[in-house]
Amino acid sequence: MKASPYLIAEGLSVQRGTRQILDEVSVGIHPGDRIGVVGRNGSGKSTLLAALTGEPTDSGRLAAAAGIEIAMVGQHDDLPGDTVRQCLVGDRPAHEWASDPSVRAVLGGLVGGLDAPLFSDGLDTNVSGLSGGESRRIALASSLIRPWDLLLLDEPTNHLDLEAVGWLANHLKSLPHGRRAFVLVTHDRWLLDEVTSTTWEVTDGHVAEYQGGYAAHVLAKAQRDEQARATESKRRNLMRKELAWLRRGAPARTSKAKFRVDAAEELIANEPPPRDSLALHRVATTRLGKTVIDVENMTLRPQLNLDSVLEQATWNLGPGDRIGLLGPNGVGKTTLLRLLLGVDPPPTTGFVRRGKTVAAAVVDQRLSSADSDDRVSPWLKRTAEHAVVTTGKELTSTQLLEAFGFLGDAAWKRIGDLSGGERRRLEFLRVLLTGPNLLLLDEPTNDLDIDTLTVIEDLLDDWPGTLVVVSHDRYFLERTCDDVFVMLGDKKLRHAPGGVPEYLELRALAAISSPPPSGIPDNQTRANSSGTSERPARGSAQERSLRKQLAKLERQLSKLELLQTQLHQELAEAATDPPRLIALSKQLRENEDNQQQLEDEWLKASEELDG
Repeated sequence: MKASPYLIAEGLSVQRGTRQILDEVSVGIHPGDRIGVVGRNGSGKSTLLAALTGEPTDSGRLAAAAGIEIAMVGQHDDLPGDTVRQCLVGDRPAHEWASDPSVRAVLGGLVGGLDAPLFSDGLDTNVSGLSGGESRRIALASSLIRPWDLLLLDEPTNHLDLEAVGWLANHLKSLPHGRRAFVLVTHDRWLLDEVTSTTWEVTDGHVAEYQGGYAAHVLAKAQRDEQARATESKRRNLMRKELAWLRRGAPARTSKAKFRVDAAEELIANEPPPRDSLALHRVATTRLGKTVIDVENMTLRPQLNLDSVLEQATWNLGPGDRIGLLGPNGVGKTTLLRLLLGVDPPPTTGFVRRGKTVAAAVVDQRLSSADSDDRVSPWLKRTAEHAVVTTGKELTSTQLLEAFGFLGDAAWKRIGDLSGGERRRLEFLRVLLTGPNLLLLDEPTNDLDIDTLTVIEDLLDDWPGTLVVVSHDRYFLERTCDDVFVMLGDKKLRHAPGGVPEYLELRALAAISSPPPSGIPDNQTRANSSGTSERPARGSAQERSLRKQLAKLERQLSKLELLQTQLHQELAEAATDPPRLIALSKQLRENEDNQQQLEDEWLKASEELDG
């Protein structure tokens, strides 16, 4: 039996103009719930989350349990301060929060992995100059280090790299079961499968609940769809019979039983409109020769006055290769894509050989320039009036727009009125119409909903060209790519046959062997009252050993802290059970003794590391 709910919403309705976003939605959130929210772009996921925080709705009721703390991380990072320090810890003295294992764990996972320029002024770095990924990490850390009972996350993985997404998954999984709850809106299917146990699908103003994460939701939905198809098939057979009966002699219709006529007309009236299926046609590509791109002993730098991003790199791209290119932000992945695209000057040393038939195109984060007052269909026709698909059939740009989900009036929308997901879908179509055989995807999943991602992945399954993907979406990478190369910021291009897991291992090893950014206490150092620390030089092997020891001790301390919280809760529940109360009190004392011992070991190792 579930505990009393944290939050109950009944009959929530929200209308925007003539469109019903939420229609009499009723949901409940209980302690320990781990809920993932999925749905098409514009289906109302963010509106639902906003309504759960208490934002006004057209109708409905929201009831929250007394005393619960609700935290919200929205899509837009409204940082609560002017500096990193103010956003993270407010005015708390450093010795207070730096000694808290839970705070250190969050800051070490989200902030300690940022590049040094963010902390050029330490904790007093002004947030106005932060990148999107840095701001997202700060916003997440700011919410996670505060006490909360219910956490609402709206697209938390936007701008996050693979390591940060992995850390967030581990952090959410480590939350004590049966107490803290979270609701997660994301298009990151790997994260959904890792951390959620219930799925809400928002569609047509309603919320359908499925038990399990993303994979379980897909299976359950497929089973429901199969049942619905069987029911629909029976209904259509019945409808054909009723139509035949109605049309059997128009003069005789007035003599037919009225209840039969009414029932048949009601059946016909319920015939649903065609679904927006987003069925993507496979647009034909220019045939590739044996050579696509060969890179030999290349030194690559973005500009002559900047440092190189690759040195003595050799890489061969062949016909039909499907490559994932991974690396932290700022290491030069986009620079390498621009070289493959042929828009940047040749490398400083070495050479790049391109096949004669290579036709390269990129789908990147910038989107092509377009007048916001331009209309979708005329704008696309300026790229191509028609395209030949692999079946040999020729399709007009209007037909392709319909295939990509721009039905009816949507093909004549102002480009300025399109959502982010619609713009990306349109951009993908525009690029395909150019007929490339080398396709470069630079963060292609941003703003796209799961349905659109699924059909694009299906399209790429049979696409005959060569594919290079830069993405932080682990599910998309593993779904579309057969091989992985990585750039770690050491000016080398490495092959990682183990895929994403091998890349994450390489990143972890690189993090251990290089010092963390200065200006903020991390998982391996004890901060002084100013929030900074100094490390004398020491042998790398000894330093790595100390860092590993500190990390192990902090993991143990975090587990003991969670156990202590659980024991306090059980003590409160056992107030009328003396034998159990005695046993729990003994266990609590043992836990406190273990905590004290580990803290002493942590302090000793920290002082040794500090010299």
